[in-house]
Amino acid sequence: MLIIPAIDLKDGQCVRLKQGLMEQATIFSDSPAEQARHWLDRGARRLHLVDLNGAFAGKPKNAAAIKAILAEVGDEIPVQLGGGIRDLDTIEACIDGGLSYVIIGTAAVKNPGFLHDACVAFPGHIIVGLDAKDGKVATDGWSKLTGHDVVDLGKKYEDYGVESIIYTDIGRDGMLSGLNIEATVRLAQALTIPVIASGGLSNLDDIKALCAVEGEGVCGTIAGRAIYDGSLDFAAAQNLADELGA
Repeated sequence: MLIIPAIDLKDGQCVRLKQGLMEQATIFSDSPAEQARHWLDRGARRLHLVDLNGAFAGKPKNAAAIKAILAEVGDEIPVQLGGGIRDLDTIEACIDGGLSYVIIGTAAVKNPGFLHDACVAFPGHIIVGLDAKDGKVATDGWSKLTGHDVVDLGKKYEDYGVESIIYTDIGRDGMLSGLNIEATVRLAQALTIPVIASGGLSNLDDIKALCAVEGEGVCGTIAGRAIYDGSLDFAAAQNLADELGA
Protein backbone atom coordinates (compact mmCIF):
# COMPACT_ATOMS: atom_id res chain seq x y z
CA MET A 1 0.00 0.00 0.00
CA LEU A 2 1.54 3.26 -1.16
CA ILE A 3 1.02 6.41 0.89
CA ILE A 4 1.58 9.13 -1.73
CA PRO A 5 2.27 12.69 -0.52
CA ALA A 6 0.48 15.38 -2.51
CA ILE A 7 2.17 18.61 -3.49
CA ASP A 8 -0.48 21.02 -4.71
CA LEU A 9 1.02 23.93 -6.66
CA LYS A 10 -0.51 27.41 -6.84
CA ASP A 11 1.48 30.42 -8.02
CA GLY A 12 4.72 28.48 -7.53
CA GLN A 13 3.96 27.64 -3.90
CA CYS A 14 2.94 24.44 -2.14
CA VAL A 15 -0.63 24.83 -0.85
CA ARG A 16 -3.66 22.84 0.24
CA LEU A 17 -7.26 23.60 -0.65
CA LYS A 18 -10.48 22.77 1.15
CA GLN A 19 -12.92 20.98 -1.16
CA GLY A 20 -11.14 22.29 -4.27
CA LEU A 21 -11.79 25.98 -3.57
CA MET A 22 -8.92 28.20 -4.76
CA GLU A 23 -9.91 30.91 -2.26
CA GLN A 24 -9.54 28.33 0.54
CA ALA A 25 -5.80 27.86 -0.04
CA THR A 26 -3.36 27.43 2.84
CA ILE A 27 0.30 27.98 1.92
CA PHE A 28 2.60 25.32 3.39
CA SER A 29 5.87 26.04 1.58
CA ASP A 30 7.44 28.60 -0.74
CA SER A 31 9.77 25.89 -2.07
CA PRO A 32 7.99 22.89 -3.62
CA ALA A 33 11.39 21.29 -4.39
CA GLU A 34 12.33 21.38 -0.70
CA GLN A 35 8.92 19.94 0.14
CA ALA A 36 9.52 17.10 -2.33
CA ARG A 37 12.90 16.37 -0.73
CA HIS A 38 11.26 16.36 2.70
CA TRP A 39 8.79 13.64 1.69
CA LEU A 40 11.49 11.68 -0.10
CA ASP A 41 13.63 11.74 3.05
CA ARG A 42 10.62 10.58 5.06
CA GLY A 43 10.30 7.47 2.91
CA ALA A 44 7.90 8.43 0.10
CA ARG A 45 7.95 6.04 -2.86
CA ARG A 46 5.90 8.23 -5.21
CA LEU A 47 4.85 11.89 -5.34
CA HIS A 48 1.53 13.31 -6.49
CA LEU A 49 1.69 16.81 -8.01
CA VAL A 50 -1.33 18.94 -8.86
CA ASP A 51 -1.00 22.12 -10.92
CA LEU A 52 -3.97 24.00 -9.48
CA ASN A 53 -3.53 27.02 -11.73
CA GLY A 54 -3.29 24.63 -14.67
CA ALA A 55 -6.48 22.83 -13.70
CA PHE A 56 -8.43 26.07 -13.93
CA ALA A 57 -6.56 27.49 -16.94
CA GLY A 58 -6.67 24.30 -19.02
CA LYS A 59 -2.90 24.07 -19.45
CA PRO A 60 0.05 23.65 -17.02
CA LYS A 61 1.04 26.90 -15.31
CA ASN A 62 3.60 25.85 -12.65
CA ALA A 63 6.30 24.54 -15.02
CA ALA A 64 9.20 26.06 -13.06
CA ALA A 65 8.10 24.48 -9.77
CA ILE A 66 7.50 21.10 -11.43
CA LYS A 67 10.92 21.21 -13.09
CA ALA A 68 12.56 22.04 -9.75
CA ILE A 69 10.80 19.13 -8.05
CA LEU A 70 11.91 16.70 -10.76
CA ALA A 71 15.48 17.99 -10.55
CA GLU A 72 15.42 17.46 -6.77
CA VAL A 73 13.92 13.98 -6.92
CA GLY A 74 15.82 12.79 -9.99
CA ASP A 75 15.00 9.20 -10.80
CA GLU A 76 14.74 8.11 -7.15
CA ILE A 77 10.94 7.73 -7.18
CA PRO A 78 8.12 8.12 -9.72
CA VAL A 79 6.31 11.46 -9.90
CA GLN A 80 2.78 11.92 -11.27
CA LEU A 81 1.14 15.19 -12.32
CA GLY A 82 -2.43 16.33 -12.82
CA GLY A 83 -3.96 19.69 -13.68
CA GLY A 84 -4.54 21.19 -17.11
CA ILE A 85 -3.39 18.24 -19.19
CA ARG A 86 -5.65 18.47 -22.22
CA ASP A 87 -3.58 17.50 -25.28
CA LEU A 88 -1.00 14.96 -26.48
CA ASP A 89 1.78 17.54 -26.87
CA THR A 90 1.48 18.43 -23.20
CA ILE A 91 1.66 14.75 -22.22
CA GLU A 92 4.74 14.25 -24.37
CA ALA A 93 6.44 17.28 -22.80
CA CYS A 94 5.59 16.00 -19.31
CA ILE A 95 7.02 12.55 -19.90
CA ASP A 96 10.09 13.88 -21.72
CA GLY A 97 10.61 16.22 -18.76
CA GLY A 98 10.87 13.32 -16.33
CA LEU A 99 7.33 12.67 -15.09
CA SER A 100 6.39 8.99 -14.81
CA TYR A 101 2.63 9.46 -15.02
CA VAL A 102 0.17 12.12 -16.11
CA ILE A 103 -3.30 12.33 -14.62
CA ILE A 104 -6.22 13.21 -16.85
CA GLY A 105 -9.41 14.33 -15.11
CA THR A 106 -12.00 16.61 -16.67
CA ALA A 107 -10.68 16.00 -20.18
CA ALA A 108 -11.25 12.25 -19.78
CA VAL A 109 -14.95 12.84 -19.19
CA LYS A 110 -15.46 15.60 -21.74
CA ASN A 111 -13.20 14.23 -24.47
CA PRO A 112 -12.94 10.43 -24.21
CA GLY A 113 -11.36 10.29 -27.68
CA PHE A 114 -8.40 12.27 -26.35
CA LEU A 115 -8.01 9.86 -23.44
CA HIS A 116 -8.11 6.88 -25.79
CA ASP A 117 -5.45 8.46 -28.03
CA ALA A 118 -3.29 9.24 -24.98
CA CYS A 119 -3.43 5.62 -23.79
CA VAL A 120 -2.42 4.40 -27.25
CA ALA A 121 0.41 6.94 -27.62
CA PHE A 122 1.77 6.69 -24.06
CA PRO A 123 0.92 3.20 -22.72
CA GLY A 124 1.60 2.73 -19.01
CA HIS A 125 1.84 6.48 -18.35
CA ILE A 126 -1.82 7.53 -18.19
CA ILE A 127 -3.79 7.72 -14.94
CA VAL A 128 -7.39 8.93 -14.81
CA GLY A 129 -8.61 11.03 -11.92
CA LEU A 130 -12.27 10.35 -11.18
CA ASP A 131 -13.75 12.88 -8.76
CA ALA A 132 -17.20 12.02 -7.51
CA LYS A 133 -19.94 12.76 -5.03
CA ASP A 134 -22.61 10.19 -4.21
CA GLY A 135 -21.35 7.99 -7.04
CA LYS A 136 -21.64 10.66 -9.74
CA VAL A 137 -18.59 12.13 -11.48
CA ALA A 138 -17.73 15.83 -11.16
CA THR A 139 -15.70 17.93 -13.60
CA ASP A 140 -14.22 21.43 -14.00
CA GLY A 141 -12.51 21.70 -10.64
CA TRP A 142 -15.47 19.93 -9.02
CA SER A 143 -17.80 22.78 -9.99
CA LYS A 144 -20.02 20.64 -12.24
CA LEU A 145 -21.69 17.39 -11.26
CA THR A 146 -22.41 15.11 -14.22
CA GLY A 147 -24.83 12.23 -14.53
CA HIS A 148 -22.01 9.77 -15.20
CA ASP A 149 -21.69 6.80 -12.86
CA VAL A 150 -18.18 6.29 -11.47
CA VAL A 151 -18.10 2.52 -12.01
CA ASP A 152 -19.39 2.77 -15.58
CA LEU A 153 -16.71 5.30 -16.52
CA GLY A 154 -14.04 3.30 -14.70
CA LYS A 155 -14.80 0.23 -16.80
CA LYS A 156 -14.73 2.30 -19.98
CA TYR A 157 -11.34 3.78 -19.15
CA GLU A 158 -9.95 0.39 -18.21
CA ASP A 159 -10.83 -0.79 -21.71
CA TYR A 160 -8.92 2.19 -23.11
CA GLY A 161 -5.78 1.03 -21.30
CA VAL A 162 -5.30 3.49 -18.43
CA GLU A 163 -2.64 2.47 -15.91
CA SER A 164 -4.77 3.14 -12.82
CA ILE A 165 -7.54 5.35 -11.45
CA ILE A 166 -7.40 7.88 -8.63
CA TYR A 167 -10.81 8.03 -6.97
CA THR A 168 -11.56 11.18 -4.98
CA ASP A 169 -14.62 11.68 -2.83
CA ILE A 170 -14.97 15.44 -3.27
CA GLY A 171 -17.23 15.83 -0.27
CA ARG A 172 -14.36 14.73 1.96
CA ASP A 173 -11.28 16.23 0.32
CA GLY A 174 -9.34 18.50 2.64
CA MET A 175 -11.86 17.94 5.43
CA LEU A 176 -9.96 15.23 7.38
CA SER A 177 -13.21 13.31 7.68
CA GLY A 178 -11.88 9.90 6.66
CA LEU A 179 -11.67 8.15 3.31
CA ASN A 180 -14.79 6.82 1.63
CA ILE A 181 -13.59 3.22 1.80
CA GLU A 182 -16.91 1.71 0.73
CA ALA A 183 -17.14 3.71 -2.53
CA THR A 184 -13.46 3.15 -3.31
CA VAL A 185 -13.80 -0.62 -2.86
CA ARG A 186 -16.96 -0.67 -4.98
CA LEU A 187 -14.98 0.85 -7.86
CA ALA A 188 -11.90 -1.34 -7.31
CA GLN A 189 -13.98 -4.54 -7.28
CA ALA A 190 -15.44 -3.66 -10.68
CA LEU A 191 -11.99 -3.22 -12.27
CA THR A 192 -8.77 -5.16 -12.74
CA ILE A 193 -6.52 -2.05 -12.83
CA PRO A 194 -5.39 -0.54 -9.50
CA VAL A 195 -7.40 2.15 -7.72
CA ILE A 196 -5.78 4.87 -5.60
CA ALA A 197 -7.97 6.35 -2.86
CA SER A 198 -8.11 10.11 -2.32
CA GLY A 199 -10.04 12.62 -0.27
CA GLY A 200 -10.29 12.76 3.51
CA LEU A 201 -7.29 10.69 4.73
CA SER A 202 -6.89 11.75 8.34
CA ASN A 203 -5.26 9.18 10.66
CA LEU A 204 -3.75 5.73 11.11
CA ASP A 205 -7.22 4.17 11.39
CA ASP A 206 -7.73 5.14 7.75
CA ILE A 207 -4.48 3.37 6.86
CA LYS A 208 -5.63 0.22 8.68
CA ALA A 209 -8.99 0.33 6.87
CA LEU A 210 -7.24 0.74 3.52
CA CYS A 211 -4.84 -2.12 4.11
CA ALA A 212 -7.78 -4.36 4.99
CA VAL A 213 -9.14 -3.89 1.45
CA GLU A 214 -5.82 -3.95 -0.43
CA GLY A 215 -6.75 -7.36 -1.81
CA GLU A 216 -9.78 -5.81 -3.53
CA GLY A 217 -7.49 -3.76 -5.78
CA VAL A 218 -6.82 -0.60 -3.78
CA CYS A 219 -3.08 0.00 -4.17
CA GLY A 220 -2.51 3.33 -2.44
CA THR A 221 -3.84 6.62 -1.15
CA ILE A 222 -3.08 10.29 -1.68
CA ALA A 223 -2.03 12.03 1.54
CA GLY A 224 -2.71 15.76 1.65
CA ARG A 225 -3.79 18.08 4.44
CA ALA A 226 -3.32 15.51 7.23
CA ILE A 227 0.45 15.14 6.65
CA TYR A 228 0.87 18.90 6.38
CA ASP A 229 -0.97 19.95 9.52
CA GLY A 230 0.54 17.11 11.55
CA SER A 231 -2.56 15.06 12.29
CA LEU A 232 -0.96 12.15 10.42
CA ASP A 233 2.75 11.29 10.60
CA PHE A 234 3.69 10.30 7.06
CA ALA A 235 6.56 7.97 7.94
CA ALA A 236 4.45 6.22 10.60
CA ALA A 237 1.64 5.80 8.07
CA GLN A 238 3.86 4.21 5.44
CA ASN A 239 5.55 1.99 8.04
CA LEU A 240 2.16 0.81 9.29
CA ALA A 241 1.02 0.10 5.74
CA ASP A 242 4.20 -1.93 5.14
CA GLU A 243 3.68 -3.93 8.32
CA LEU A 244 0.04 -4.70 7.54
CA GLY A 245 0.86 -5.47 3.93
CA ALA A 246 3.52 -7.94 4.94
